[in-house]
Amino acid sequence: MNQSESVSVSPPLLQSKFVENFRWFSRFSFWVQLLFGAVSGITLILAMLSRNLSEQPNNPGIGFGIVLAIVGIILLAFRIFWDFRYRLLGRRLQGGDIEFYPSKEDITQALRIGLNSSLVGLLIAFIASEETVGLVLAKTLAQPQALATNTENVIRSLDIFVTMSNVNMIGAHFFGAVTSLGLLNWVDE
Repeated sequence: MNQSESVSVSPPLLQSKFVENFRWFSRFSFWVQLLFGAVSGITLILAMLSRNLSEQPNNPGIGFGIVLAIVGIILLAFRIFWDFRYRLLGRRLQGGDIEFYPSKEDITQALRIGLNSSLVGLLIAFIASEETVGLVLAKTLAQPQALATNTENVIRSLDIFVTMSNVNMIGAHFFGAVTSLGLLNWVDE
């Protein structure tokens, strides 16, 4: 390796501590988000299966919550794929082959894309959670204290499953955003 090649690669990226931490955080982030995504997906599937398709629900709000949850899961799936890409970047960093070594700009751009996708997913999951929690609260307030007599005001498992799915997505997207932001700040040092 000659002197001109070593100048093109930024010094923080050559540090083995950075490379080791980049690989560790990307691997940890991948598995945590995969776990949260699986829980969100399973609870959303259970919510959709618990709907009685023969009866028309008088609750259009929960349908919007399900749509937002599906969008959040799609964004989370992209984010999990992107964390896998982080792992590949970490392998390239650790490889030491200057020909395949990613530049600081490549790593920074990958981290920014991951951060932006997590922030958008966090926003969507937050709106979906607020909507479903507000719906459950409205149902609770509309019920008489002794017994629910109006079937549209009964809190069903569907309502809780959708809420749980959205809250898990908030956790997953938040974790992804924190990971990307931390690594991005480290690269920029």
